Amino acid sequence: MDIGYQFAPLIKEELTHTQLVRYAGASGDFNPIHTVVPFAEEVGLGGVIAHGMLIMGFVGQAIGQWVSMDDLAKFSARFKAMTRPGEKITVQGSIVDETDNRWICKAEAINEAGEVKVQAKFEVFKNNN
Repeated sequence: MDIGYQFAPLIKEELTHTQLVRYAGASGDFNPIHTVVPFAEEVGLGGVIAHGMLIMGFVGQAIGQWVSMDDLAKFSARFKAMTRPGEKITVQGSIVDETDNRWICKAEAINEAGEVKVQAKFEVFKNNN
């Protein structure tokens, strides 16, 4: 691998309301903005929004497919935009720099319109690559 290397994108199926309800149950985050359409509309969101941690989980899933978790040194993420049911999320990533012993990488989760939902940075030990 070299600087500029592009990882194979992870393409997720269209996000569904049922998926948000299931994620709420799995995570214990029952905030109604994620599951109750009338409530989310009433508070001005125009409908339910996905849990940010669900979308960050998609990024983590992609990183786990790209590199060995044993080699992952750092992972951080920033939430950039709300995600709604009906959107299809793609996670793309690349190597952007290196040190003596690590690859410095970035990843982002985007929808089909190219809107960035989550930006992430991660570092991978080179020793096993």
